[in-house]
Amino acid sequence: MYQPAARRVLFSALAAAAMIFAPIVNGAAVAQVPYAQMQSAPRSNPAAQPKYAAVVVDANSGEVLYAKRADSPRYPASITKVMTLYLAFEAITEGRLKPTDLITVSAKAAAQPPTKLGLAAGEVITVDDAMKALAVKSANDMAVALAEHMANGSEAKFAALMTLRAQELGMLNTRFVNASGLPDSRQLSSARDIAILSRAVMRDYPQYYSLFNLRTFTYRGVSMNNHNRLLNRMPGVDGLKTGYTNASGYNLAASGVQDGRRLIVVMLGGTSNAARDNHVQDLLTTGFDVMRRRDRGERILVAQNLFEPPPPPAPLQYDTAQGDTDLPRAYFVSGPEVAPVKVSSSMAEAKKAAAAKKVPASKKPKGQWTVQAGAFKSKDQAQSQMGTIKKRFSKVLDDAEGVIGAKVGGFFRVRFVGLTADDARAACKALSAKKQTCMVVAPGR
Repeated sequence: MYQPAARRVLFSALAAAAMIFAPIVNGAAVAQVPYAQMQSAPRSNPAAQPKYAAVVVDANSGEVLYAKRADSPRYPASITKVMTLYLAFEAITEGRLKPTDLITVSAKAAAQPPTKLGLAAGEVITVDDAMKALAVKSANDMAVALAEHMANGSEAKFAALMTLRAQELGMLNTRFVNASGLPDSRQLSSARDIAILSRAVMRDYPQYYSLFNLRTFTYRGVSMNNHNRLLNRMPGVDGLKTGYTNASGYNLAASGVQDGRRLIVVMLGGTSNAARDNHVQDLLTTGFDVMRRRDRGERILVAQNLFEPPPPPAPLQYDTAQGDTDLPRAYFVSGPEVAPVKVSSSMAEAKKAAAAKKVPASKKPKGQWTVQAGAFKSKDQAQSQMGTIKKRFSKVLDDAEGVIGAKVGGFFRVRFVGLTADDARAACKALSAKKQTCMVVAPGR
């Protein structure tokens, strides 16, 4: 079991960050850097591994507290089954599926490789048991059987529905071709997308979220343990799903609650079960520490820097070989067009003309936080969305400047910049309440 006394938080000052941000916060202190590690065995930095990608998200506001290669394409492995279950929850809620319905296992489902429940072709199982087998055992045969049952016998058709729902949820880097997560080079996602999916499950189907918190599942007299060992190891953790293939490495999407705050952590590309579990636990511990310190009034401006140990002195290098998108991004918007100069007959007329053409000074931003309200393949669609959001949510975005950034990953992102942290969270809460896609973006992201 996880023992808080067995951990310590290491603090070291971010002198450089303090010098950069002190003028912005008018003398407000920049927080020290916490990084949770085991006392008995200091851990190496998993972020140095080439397959590594991770994100830490405040489940309530959607604010990203930490991101490393969060948008880089990765293999989701069995975390895929979270989307399979999401569509099952949707079908049950809409009355198209019942937990008591019987599923007949097809020859294709029965032939899936482990891990599996092991039913033979022609045997039947209830929808409820099949879902539990997915969540606890990560049974590949039941993922296919459930998908075929919901899509007229076609796993491929079900996978297309999975991809469609992913796009609707805002998972911009995700494509599914099967329901289990078994190896296929076409099946891709990202740490950020998996966090979006995890948050969607909690938000849209809270009545079924407890399925991911099942420690054991017993079927035909055989008891099976959940692969997510943090459920029994760290207080407050109540989901979601592990995954592993040779290509993906060791993956985990986890969520937990402490002091009334829920965090979502996604880590992809771990080198072992133990290394993955330890690192996710560290990220959760540091994330909860950040939230508690914010509740006490500390102004933590760059949470991104709080989740990694201070790097050794070395020349700064950016590794983009894995599709890194962690560098600070600059977004450019076109300014007002300059009208042709007209020669006036007198100085008085020239001054009068200049005054008439004078461009109002832009509003000074109140803060450094951003709200992202969607991403679109077409710039025209992005501009249309920006206009709609401005009109519908003018009260909460009055102090923000709308920006459509340069095309990133094939998408134009609609962002509202210049907000304080509190205003950004309030705006995102208002947008989310109206089923609008929204994400709080911290300074420098």
